[in-house]
Amino acid sequence: MTSGRAHLLIVEARFYDNIADDLVRGAVAVLERADMTIDRCAVPGVFEVPAAVRFAHRAMETGNAPRFAGIVALGCVIRGETDHYDHICRETSRALMDLAVAHEMPFGFGILTCETMEQARVRADPGRKNKGADAALACLRMIELKRTFGLAT
Repeated sequence: MTSGRAHLLIVEARFYDNIADDLVRGAVAVLERADMTIDRCAVPGVFEVPAAVRFAHRAMETGNAPRFAGIVALGCVIRGETDHYDHICRETSRALMDLAVAHEMPFGFGILTCETMEQARVRADPGRKNKGADAALACLRMIELKRTFGLAT
């Protein structure tokens, strides 16, 4: 897996603080083992993650932010009584995919879409499913792939 000091951004939706904390813990452990430096950016909820990612891209373009080799997005949406869940999940996922492709940014998608809080806890917990780690590993793999194709990160 990718090694060498690169700088990454974690954008974390804090709507469910305990879930966000576990996701971050899992991601940070993986990134530190890979010798990455990390900046963290907190946003209120999952819906705000794509805007924060775009702000980071724009700041890099204007020289107002460090050059991020990749971005890991973390957060959680839990189904409620209305179709709000469906809209947030679909639109956030689409926006993040569009940003990753348009800006050729290695990306790790760690936004949980769960039916219940218990499902979210299991998926976020670093001692169980550890989806924060999975998102970090995906980002590292995409950095490695970008380097394989001779593209700067």
